[in-house]
Amino acid sequence: MGNVIISGVGLWVPPNSISNEELVNSYNAWAQRYNQDNAEQIAAGALEEKPYSSAEFIEKASGIKSRHAYVKDGILDIDRMRPKLAPRADDELSHQAQMAVAAAKKALIAANKTAADIDMVIVSCAYTERSYPAIAIEVQAELGIQGFGFDMLVACSAATFGLQRAHDSIKAGSARCALVINPELISPQINYMDRDSHFIFGDVATAIVMEQESTWNSAHGFEVLSSRCVTSYSNNIRSNFSYVSRVTDEDPFANDKLFHQNGRKVFKEVCPMAAQHIEDHLAALDISVSSLRRWWLHQANINMNLLISKRLLGRDATADEAPIVLDTFANTASAGSIIAFAQHHEDLERDDIGVICSFGAGYSIGSLVLRKR
Repeated sequence: MGNVIISGVGLWVPPNSISNEELVNSYNAWAQRYNQDNAEQIAAGALEEKPYSSAEFIEKASGIKSRHAYVKDGILDIDRMRPKLAPRADDELSHQAQMAVAAAKKALIAANKTAADIDMVIVSCAYTERSYPAIAIEVQAELGIQGFGFDMLVACSAATFGLQRAHDSIKAGSARCALVINPELISPQINYMDRDSHFIFGDVATAIVMEQESTWNSAHGFEVLSSRCVTSYSNNIRSNFSYVSRVTDEDPFANDKLFHQNGRKVFKEVCPMAAQHIEDHLAALDISVSSLRRWWLHQANINMNLLISKRLLGRDATADEAPIVLDTFANTASAGSIIAFAQHHEDLERDDIGVICSFGAGYSIGSLVLRKR
């Protein structure tokens, strides 16, 4: 088969935004009430006092200033501390499919494609709101796409792993044109009562159209020179939410069933792994790090991105070389690097080379090396 082209990208942004200040005011009010209500047990050493937070702490620790939420209602309510989503009947479009369809339509327009051109749909993200039927098949039906679809869950590397699967399928001839969508509805999995993680994530949806070069006819195209994925087992980022809780008699909504991590270990272990992964991937293509025009890196933490790019370049990367979007989007799991690509790709010149790279729980790391056509 011929070359494979990324021909369009779509970005759907929820209308609701939450600033650090809003989030901190809510968390601190909840923490103050918790400490007051449990003062005796805290004094006796039976419970730990809840620490307070600040907007300055969040920005310094992560680079995040605000985030988007699919539903804002309930998140800042200290009597609830979680979003309030309205339930939908089985015959209604699910929340996550709604997000996915919105991003997919934008990607199809950018790729100059219609539903009739697509024969493969992958929904790849950190969480899906149900086990089955697959969100991808629901999206496929809503858009009127013939062919097949399936879901992939690879945490923060789901987007790059999904793109690799699409690339390999097109190369093998089992698909002609693929739609890879990342509807990251993360806010339901956030513990808004945990000072160290309540600020990390935001909701968003991204989508990419990938196709054979022979059918490409959009304004912007990127040839996929190579894709590479790797996993190495770690418990340092984890969520234990599972239907199995029903039979183990555990609380299905306990803290360990939500997102939790050992942030210091993740930083220390993932940064060198990601830098080495990118370096090895480029070396296999005989491409020097210095010749790379752009880095579309996973948007988890600004300090991680700065450290990775500095290790590779031997200096700090400029905002033009490695654009940051997490200041207003926060960590959007697998969608982060795709947001960066969506917002910073049209200015590249023919033959410019860039790399999309994501890294996260698993551990998992995925990358695609692209050349502007």
